[in-house]
Amino acid sequence: MESRMPKRRPFHRLPVFPVLLAQLIVLLLAALVAWQALGSVAGYSALLGGVIAWLPNLYFAHKAFRFSGARAAKDIVRSFYAGEAGKLILTFVLFALTFAGVQPLEAPVLFGVYLLTLLVSWFAPLLITKFSRP
Repeated sequence: MESRMPKRRPFHRLPVFPVLLAQLIVLLLAALVAWQALGSVAGYSALLGGVIAWLPNLYFAHKAFRFSGARAAKDIVRSFYAGEAGKLILTFVLFALTFAGVQPLEAPVLFGVYLLTLLVSWFAPLLITKFSRP
C-alpha cells in the first residue's frame, strides 16, 4: 500500500483568497481614513485593529483550506479544528500584545476597524459571487 500525500492547493487558488484580499483592502482604507480624519494615533490604532482581525483569518485560511479531495477528509476536519483553535489563540495574543505594548492607543478606533474587518468576511462572499458572475 503506497502512502500518498493529500492534494494541496496553492494559497492564491483557495476559495477564501478573495475574501482575505477584500479584508486587507478594507482594513488599509479604514486605517488611511482614520489617519486623515482623526490623526496618526487613530491611524495606527485602526491599522492594528484590522491586522488583529486579518492575521488570524489568514492563519485559519492557511490551515483549514490546504487540503482538498475525498481522500483527505480526515485531514480537512483536523485542519479546520487546528485552524480555528490557532485563530482564537492568535487573536487573544495579538490583542494582549497590542494593549500591553502600544501606547498611546485609541481603543474605540481599534475595535471599530477590528469589527469592520470581521464584517467584511460576512459580506464579501455575497459581493464576490454577485460580481464574479458573467
